[in-house]
Amino acid sequence: MKKLAQVALLSVATAVAALSPAAAEYPSGPVQFVVPWPPGDFEDVLTRMIAAEFEKATGAAASVVNKPGGGDGPFPGALEVLNGPADGSMVGSFVIGVPVVGPNIDIGIEKDSFTPVGIFLTYPFVLAAGADAPYSDMAGLAAYAKDNDVVLGHFGAGLAPTRVSMAAASKLGFEFADDAAFDMLDCNTLSSGDADVINTTLALIEPCLGDIKILGNIGEEPIGKLDGVKTIAEQAGVNNLELWNGLFVKKGTPQEVIDVLTDIASKTMAGDEAQQLMTETGARVYWQDMAASQARIEADREKLGELIDMVQ
Repeated sequence: MKKLAQVALLSVATAVAALSPAAAEYPSGPVQFVVPWPPGDFEDVLTRMIAAEFEKATGAAASVVNKPGGGDGPFPGALEVLNGPADGSMVGSFVIGVPVVGPNIDIGIEKDSFTPVGIFLTYPFVLAAGADAPYSDMAGLAAYAKDNDVVLGHFGAGLAPTRVSMAAASKLGFEFADDAAFDMLDCNTLSSGDADVINTTLALIEPCLGDIKILGNIGEEPIGKLDGVKTIAEQAGVNNLELWNGLFVKKGTPQEVIDVLTDIASKTMAGDEAQQLMTETGARVYWQDMAASQARIEADREKLGELIDMVQ
């Protein structure tokens, strides 16, 4: 009788384990990859590659859902993932601003709200001006802005490239007369006069690259295809803070889910299609695992604090 009772208890325990999220086979249904920007930029293109490989590898339906937040940047899309289940059915494809800036702006995102699956992209981010701008680098912009109004266009006041640009202006002794957030910053933004200079990625201004001026790039090193263009950190003496993008899941998501996503996404970034994108565009495409990504986030939080102190 005792042996039968033990067998029965073991059967119940096995059944319960089979029903628990951590032990359930992943994915058990469709998976959404949430990109909090409009389609077309690097994070969207690479996330779609990951979603396509996810479908092939698992047989589950995978879709990319674009959730642009207007002047609120990536945060509405991030909050949608945060408010979803912690089972891997919603995966965020987030820029640095979500885990680094989000906890500082009282919108419900905490430092541990999301777990990084991995970081896979560093944007070739630049500060660009129209062809007729009477300046071609940061020193020229600073000299001009001391006596003239200059409007900055950006993807969000709290995001890394905007912070770097504001800190650089402060270090060089000027302020932007005004600034505005946009969902899209491309050739039309400059030609329409909606902004005098814009923080944007190289991909969005590639069609008019020969007709505009690149004042500097935001990153640890110059972009190879932009001959002679120096980093803003080098020109202004400010702390460098790169704009990167990674995959994130809600805190509490089982490690088994993270492992599946890691395996698929890391292979995708090492694949020919993703590496060709890097060769053609100047973006850096790679895979940084969960532990390395978390360490990078902590370091970037310190960098951001230093930049904020510069403009206060």
